[in-house]
Amino acid sequence: MSNTVLPDGRIRLANSPWSAEIELKIQFYDLDPMEIVWHGRYVKYLEDARCALLDQIGYNYPAMKESGYAWPIIEMHLRYAQPALFGQRLRVRAAIVEWENRLKIDYLLSDAESGQRLTRATTSQVAVRVDTREMCFVSPPVLWHKLGLNPPSP
Repeated sequence: MSNTVLPDGRIRLANSPWSAEIELKIQFYDLDPMEIVWHGRYVKYLEDARCALLDQIGYNYPAMKESGYAWPIIEMHLRYAQPALFGQRLRVRAAIVEWENRLKIDYLLSDAESGQRLTRATTSQVAVRVDTREMCFVSPPVLWHKLGLNPPSP
């Protein structure tokens, strides 16, 4: 799946049947000494959108644990295009783009009013059995079921 650049320069995330969007307002405590959002704060914004997405598919962190799997983030990439500023309203969209061997989520952070892209990001998570702490090389059937898909045959 790939992202699409719209005629006005905005970027739309790949079409995914599993996506969620949140909106937030930049607070004073999010700023660095340069009066823009501190780069580390974006990780929280991604987490907020990821939690909304996981709630939407019925597989939030407590449900993951209950199913016998932890899903640690093993990789994260952020690409900053424009800084976010105090008082600005942001839209954060998260979309599942891979699920077979890992849970990969693409993110788009944009200005809520203009739609201008500010930041793109991705996270990758892998299933780890809670009881043995072993990493799974194929996503467990529970994730497939939560996505409304049939898991592959063993």
